[in-house]
Amino acid sequence: MGHTMAEKILMRSTGRDNLEPGELIMVQPDRYMIHDIYTPFVVQKLDEMKFRTLFDPDRAVIFLDHLCPTNQASGDPEHYHKGFELSDRFGIHNIHAGEGISHTLMHEYRYARPGTVVVATDSHTPTYGGGGCFCTGIGYTEMAAVLGSGEMWIKVPEAIKIVVDGELPRGVYAKDIILKVLGDLRSDGGTYKSMEFTGSTIDALDMSGRYTIANMSLEAGCKTALFAADQKTADYFDMPLEEISWIRPDPDANYCLELHYDAAQLTPQLSCPQGVDNVHPLSQVEGTPVNEVYIGSCTNGSLDDMAVAAHILHGKHTAPYVKLVIIPASLHIYKECIRLGYLEDFIRAGAMVCHPCCGLCCGQPYGLMSDGEVVLGTNNRNFIGRMGTTKSLIYLSSPAVAAASALTGAISDPAPYLSEV
Repeated sequence: MGHTMAEKILMRSTGRDNLEPGELIMVQPDRYMIHDIYTPFVVQKLDEMKFRTLFDPDRAVIFLDHLCPTNQASGDPEHYHKGFELSDRFGIHNIHAGEGISHTLMHEYRYARPGTVVVATDSHTPTYGGGGCFCTGIGYTEMAAVLGSGEMWIKVPEAIKIVVDGELPRGVYAKDIILKVLGDLRSDGGTYKSMEFTGSTIDALDMSGRYTIANMSLEAGCKTALFAADQKTADYFDMPLEEISWIRPDPDANYCLELHYDAAQLTPQLSCPQGVDNVHPLSQVEGTPVNEVYIGSCTNGSLDDMAVAAHILHGKHTAPYVKLVIIPASLHIYKECIRLGYLEDFIRAGAMVCHPCCGLCCGQPYGLMSDGEVVLGTNNRNFIGRMGTTKSLIYLSSPAVAAASALTGAISDPAPYLSEV
């Protein structure tokens, strides 16, 4: 019997020539990431466990992104300072403050590389699987143990194979693929599974599209999400394809479930209030009025996402009374938006462009919603109260749907605007 991508990466990490789903194995992660929400707790747990040194400080990375800039005087500054304390006390030289969202920076800085095992104190760690990396989120107590010992237990996951073939219609993007999958699998359908994506449509996606899908796979409860390494992966990481071509499922790999989709039949999808797996095609919610549109996050804050939004917004203006908030995912992307003229398009369209950070996605004050207001975002979660009061409503979509909706003031099909560019 062949092996899934998850099994092959874990086999390489452990030196085993065979692994089966359900086995408990000990791995030494190649990289550990901590962001600012958990820095105080990681420091506390390291002290409680009496670690004075780390197994390998160079494998650790600290990002200050969720609470940077700080938003509440009563608590946020401590998280910022504890990040630097963690860095100074334990010799962690890889620390980034205010440079953007951790999940984007992890692959932008090439910290999460193909064929490696990465753990992080965040649920959306599966993002890096878009680049063929076995990556999963852990809690701050386990992170302290990993930092000190360099190892952790993992149960080899079962795997789900998602096959998408064909050409995507105009106005349909990677975000629509993963929303469709989430609507079918539901929020617990991928619990502790490796969600592995393949097919001609997947092969045709650029790296940003793969990272979008991997990022949102977590919303089905997955342990990790994986894409086969190909020439696009090799080019992105500036490495020979021969080194990573093994990162693909064997033809006879065993999957507990297979899902197949015809890309040509896909339409824009939206996650509707109040749950990510409450997914409906755009046709069922088109015309729903919106008060605010948010374009950004680690899901859809890439340069490709900014390009789509800029093309739709170019030469136009948002509908009256619609607030449009745009947050590029990193400083690099922000600067590229300036160079390419996207920022000018956003500003002329009436958008409020904010410093790269997690922002509204995690409920920080970059456009919080009040009772009865509706926000359409390109982020990954629409839990009750996540982006404002518990009586505000959150829809999730692709950047194309979001930009088109900002122009009309209601959930809209982006296809007519895309035909103009």
